[in-house]
Amino acid sequence: MQKTLRLHHVLALSLAGAMFAAGAVQAQATAQGTTAAAAAAKTAPAAASATAPAAKLDRSDRKALTRMAEANIAEITAGKLALSKASNPEVKAYAQRMVDEHTKALAEVQALAQAKGVELPKEPNVKHKAKGAMLEALNGDIFDRTYIKQSGRRDHRVTHEQLNDNMDKIKDPDIKALAMKMRPVVEQHLLAAEELIAKTARGATGTAGTPGNDTSTATGKEPTPMKK
Repeated sequence: MQKTLRLHHVLALSLAGAMFAAGAVQAQATAQGTTAAAAAAKTAPAAASATAPAAKLDRSDRKALTRMAEANIAEITAGKLALSKASNPEVKAYAQRMVDEHTKALAEVQALAQAKGVELPKEPNVKHKAKGAMLEALNGDIFDRTYIKQSGRRDHRVTHEQLNDNMDKIKDPDIKALAMKMRPVVEQHLLAAEELIAKTARGATGTAGTPGNDTSTATGKEPTPMKK
């Protein structure tokens, strides 16, 4: 009888131990699952934020990036053409500066656009292609003066005005910061073009370029002061 009781007692203890061990395993699994869920919850916002810029980017922000890319592409293309066709060493030096500095600016625009999920143009737009074809047909002094007035002054003036207008419309802080970084560079290019135009106009004669008569620009406005 005592042996039977002892046996029952041992079996009860074994059963209790097994139940305790099973409970511990289940508790550990639950804890691990909770930890994994918590980790997933922490990483979820990060993953969402990685795709958020492309999904939430405002239309005006996308347009600003596209315009910045188009302006840089146009200046690079025209500058390369001027390097091969310009006869004035100062015009060639200006063209080289445009190629160098706008290539650098375009790389920054492209990097930001890629991060924001915006696809940019890879070649000049229709308007700038038409201007390029017109420049291609010119040579010598006429080419030099037309290039400086068109790509140097008019196009930089348009870009400067667009950047000023965009400051009030751009919502994305990264795009706004890039536009603000580009604006003073565009101003410098515009002022350098004005100086070259003044120099070339002194020796210009005939219908192609009479001092004081610049028919290659639609307006006579100077660069708009930078907005704070």
